Amino acid sequence: MVLINALARHNLKSLIWGFVTQTKATVRRGHAFSCTVRQDQLLAHVGGNGLPAQPLFSRKNRNLHKRRAWSQNSAHFGGGGDSRNTCLSLEDVALQIKEGLYRRILVMVGAGISTDSGIPDFRSPTSGLYSRLQEYNLPYPEAIFDLRYFLREPQPFLHLARDLLPGHHHPNTAHHFLRLLNDKKVLLRLYTQNIDGLERAAGIPSEKLVEAHGSFSSATCTMCLKSYPGETFQKAVMESRVPLCSSCGGLIKADIVFFGEQLPPRFLLHLTDFPRADLLFVIGTSLEVEPFASLVYAVPSSAPRVLINRDPVGPFARGSQGLNVLVLGEVTTGIKRFVQLLGWQQELEELEKNGKQT
Repeated sequence: MVLINALARHNLKSLIWGFVTQTKATVRRGHAFSCTVRQDQLLAHVGGNGLPAQPLFSRKNRNLHKRRAWSQNSAHFGGGGDSRNTCLSLEDVALQIKEGLYRRILVMVGAGISTDSGIPDFRSPTSGLYSRLQEYNLPYPEAIFDLRYFLREPQPFLHLARDLLPGHHHPNTAHHFLRLLNDKKVLLRLYTQNIDGLERAAGIPSEKLVEAHGSFSSATCTMCLKSYPGETFQKAVMESRVPLCSSCGGLIKADIVFFGEQLPPRFLLHLTDFPRADLLFVIGTSLEVEPFASLVYAVPSSAPRVLINRDPVGPFARGSQGLNVLVLGEVTTGIKRFVQLLGWQQELEELEKNGKQT
């Protein structure tokens, strides 16, 4: 009798599972995309009495989420946000952060986070940096970051550097949000394409920061490779002098990565950071410059990816689906919306207040 009951339960379970795996529900979110959700996930929201149970990603259901994440990660490591069985919202992400389910958050940022600090991005048609370089009579816009051109004509870059040196601009809401992630001890690492140093100014510790395209914090002679503190280069620039090496007379260049140069050694941290990430934010970047752009694909397939950006880019071009979440529009507006969902408004306002006083 025990054996018969066990077989009956097994057959019933198989029948239900077969029905679940054959059934799909399409959930409409907003008007820009559709998201396919398997029926078994819809059932996860309903208790045995037919009443709503805990949200799928609540603390009480975290083991379910971890089992799925492990199976997805084992089957297909890398790619990030690739789960086709889940339709995640920004509210879901905020809830999971508040409940402590994400402890290894990676962030990738570009020039779009600094525009509210008065620094132009590179590719905006009218206000972007490349559109403002005509005054330098460059042979082509990218020449301002071309090492061979810099060695012949250093003045255009030195003139541009005056506006980018630390102290000329101040962190904005986006930078303070990144500082909050660090203060909450959930920031694994921040990878930035920016050379403005505003992440440092916001209080992000050096060990949590990877400045993929370099910074003004140090400088190097282009001939003898003698190292200099960043202040040496900065002082010469502010005095409208060409910075020259005291040893060989060569041209000193800030340790900014020009086209064709190798990225800083710290960039290799991505080899161990991204496989460990449980959540990725991509903020204010066009994802057009390699190898930085490819990092978005390096997180586990179980890790959600959240884009806060003016336009959909890279893997987000198909809209919000699976574990990809899009927040389109002005970066600061998107950040404030997310901070409100987290309930961190007061702490953010305090950081902004202190930032204005310094």
